[in-house]
Amino acid sequence: MSDYYKTYDLKHVINASGKMTILGVSKVPEVAIQAQQFGDTHFFEIKDLVDKTGAYIAKKLGTEGAVVVNSASAGIAEAVAGIIGQGSKYHAYHPFSPRFTKREIILPKGQNVDYGTPEEVMIELGGGQVVEAGYANMCTPEHIEMMITEQTAAIFYVKSHHAVQKSMLTIPEALEVAHKHDLPLILDAAAEEDLKKYVDLGVDVVLFSGAKAIEGPASGLVFGKEPYIGWTKLQSLGIGRAMKIGKENILGFTTALIHYLDNGPESGDAMKARLHPFVAALNEVPHLNVKEVQDGAGRPIFRAAVTVEATSPNNAKQVTAELKAGDPAIYTREYRANEGIIEFDIRAVDQAEMDLIVTRLKEILA
Repeated sequence: MSDYYKTYDLKHVINASGKMTILGVSKVPEVAIQAQQFGDTHFFEIKDLVDKTGAYIAKKLGTEGAVVVNSASAGIAEAVAGIIGQGSKYHAYHPFSPRFTKREIILPKGQNVDYGTPEEVMIELGGGQVVEAGYANMCTPEHIEMMITEQTAAIFYVKSHHAVQKSMLTIPEALEVAHKHDLPLILDAAAEEDLKKYVDLGVDVVLFSGAKAIEGPASGLVFGKEPYIGWTKLQSLGIGRAMKIGKENILGFTTALIHYLDNGPESGDAMKARLHPFVAALNEVPHLNVKEVQDGAGRPIFRAAVTVEATSPNNAKQVTAELKAGDPAIYTREYRANEGIIEFDIRAVDQAEMDLIVTRLKEILA
């Protein structure tokens, strides 16, 4: 097998940052790779493939409809465009036509985050006009409700560690407000792990990344209630044409999803069992204080939170820079480096790589 690192002079990478797009997100299971290969070497009626894989997924999830798209970001734009157009083929061809005036998408201010691009960019790409509700540190059901007008097309909610967590209305509360006013709730749950939970809650449109928790190839999933999913699919005639997904990734994702539903992610207990000796080893490194922490959005994901002492020869930002400059490059979660805290996510890290991380930190902080 070719060594593509050598062929293209690419960096080797240890991914201790989590399932991040900048590093290629996840390792795809062999069963999904085989499905991709089948897709690569066979022909299909693409509409038939899209419709029938979607129906198969919807049945597995117990929901009304589903469609595989090329990313969760594409799912945002296409779902928003679909809701604005409400099944109009003219809208699919001309999504920014002034004849469609009901375009306002209400989003809690503390959830208008940048996950690699701002949420509002993808909403606006779908023709939506973002209306922020509440404040950066607070949004209640009343804040959402007071922003609803005749031009409101949908309520949008972001379930993510990037978003503000404190003083934020819950998904059921957002859903109650939306349905009280006969509006759909769109839920961006790209990195979440429990798909069926949102079906059970009755969320109208749910967006998942195909490559994060599910560990599929580059893809996204839009699922939920009709007619919203059908309206989303219609966007393949419009903006979705620039976001189309290949046959191989449709099959690869669908197979990865079934594998995920059958096997699930690594359990929190298993993750903690692997994490404990790593935390202990990190605590032996000079100038570091390390503890186990849970994901900020409440997912059963546990990480090593490393505080770099003020007496350290390098601050946290310098440490992360040196980790990335090495070979292999070690990527961490740097969101709190300005506070002196670095997090290590071990979901894609094996024991040998953990040992290498400890060794490298000892070299940096000696």
